[in-house]
Amino acid sequence: MTRPVLPRDRALRSQQPVDFGEFVRTNGGGGRLVVQPRMGFGDPAKMREGLLATKAADATTVGTLTLDSYTRVGDLDAVEAALRDGTDLNGYPVVSHPPHTTAAVLDGVRDAGFPVQVRHGSATPIDIFWALMRLRLNATEGGPVSYCLPYGRTPLADGIRNWEHCCELYVRMRDVGVEPHLETFGGCMMGQLCPPSQLVAISFLEALFFAEHGIRSLSLSYAQQTDMGQDQEAVRALRRLCTELLPTRNWHIVIYAYMGVYPETSRGAYRLLGKAAELAVSTGAQRLIVKTAAEARRIPTVFENTLALEHAARAAADADTGDDSCVERDSQTYVEARALVEAVLNLHEDIGQALLLAFRRGYLDVPYCVHPDNAGRARSHIDSAGRLRWADLGALPLSGIAELGPSRKVGSADLLSDLHHVRRSFDEPNQEIDVNSGAELVHGRRA
Repeated sequence: MTRPVLPRDRALRSQQPVDFGEFVRTNGGGGRLVVQPRMGFGDPAKMREGLLATKAADATTVGTLTLDSYTRVGDLDAVEAALRDGTDLNGYPVVSHPPHTTAAVLDGVRDAGFPVQVRHGSATPIDIFWALMRLRLNATEGGPVSYCLPYGRTPLADGIRNWEHCCELYVRMRDVGVEPHLETFGGCMMGQLCPPSQLVAISFLEALFFAEHGIRSLSLSYAQQTDMGQDQEAVRALRRLCTELLPTRNWHIVIYAYMGVYPETSRGAYRLLGKAAELAVSTGAQRLIVKTAAEARRIPTVFENTLALEHAARAAADADTGDDSCVERDSQTYVEARALVEAVLNLHEDIGQALLLAFRRGYLDVPYCVHPDNAGRARSHIDSAGRLRWADLGALPLSGIAELGPSRKVGSADLLSDLHHVRRSFDEPNQEIDVNSGAELVHGRRA
């Protein structure tokens, strides 16, 4: 592979970034939480405004450059046309903006107290990684499975090969004293209705894949689901797997606020976000990706992102840190996740090939994912207690391990109801929330 061209621009050379993972581990955990928006704007001035607002928020924050959907799928001609015509993009086109433009966006913003991560969603990200290398942007996220199956029709074998090449490129940042960081997206498969044990397994397997290809600074994702107790089990299971099997100590857990059908009311949205912050603190996770009260309707503004960051920080400060000894317990989620991980690792000594074989055999099978390389036999549902359960295991290696309810067929009406379960649960009538103070208002009076 051709060696990356290091930047010549003085602004780029002066922006020597910190180790993103080390920053989060230092500033998060033990009741503290680093909070982060999903923010991305096509206009450089707007993107800089968003980063500055995130940095100035009353919280411990890290910045985000979320890329546009054209860049994500590699349609750079469409990006060029949009930039030429002045058409708004739904994210920042880091590949297409000249390096000096992005350097100006970051100048005086990114520093030792405010690292910046790039978020993109691409199964074919080689151009993105070249752009990050030129800019010394040393934190991004994704994965060979999680950025392939839910988002398009790129064959899984191609996605795995693409991510192998990108990892091998990214580690070369260490040649100039910069530690690259990768975050797995595997804990967010489909956003919702994937039972937590499989989210934990895929997130962990992607971290092993990154480590196998030289990445030493890692974070592992988990998306908030439908039940706090089950989510706590899942995050603790993920932490335990990392402690037992991950060949690096520079790792942390990042929680995503619920990624499914979001509450429509501001009270519901902020209650749900507060629960995500509580989940993070109570399980020893160090970072939280927030969502805003506008998520159900439109792309949020810079101001709305700032309100969400500050609300999450307040909720985290009020949350109990939890009992860390729970990490060592063999919860149902841990037992299932460990069985999935071991079954995959036993397929091949190369983790990329093991992942490919696992999907071919149905050892990993994401419910309701229609990608051609997903078996599509496993099914899940939300039980009467609000917990995500397996309805059909397909070929998952969980026979005699997974807790299955009474045999049932999940129909379209059941699926639609489950998809809206969280929205219904958090949207309560006649209640709002004062997001500036964090205090709840009930019928117009402070509770």
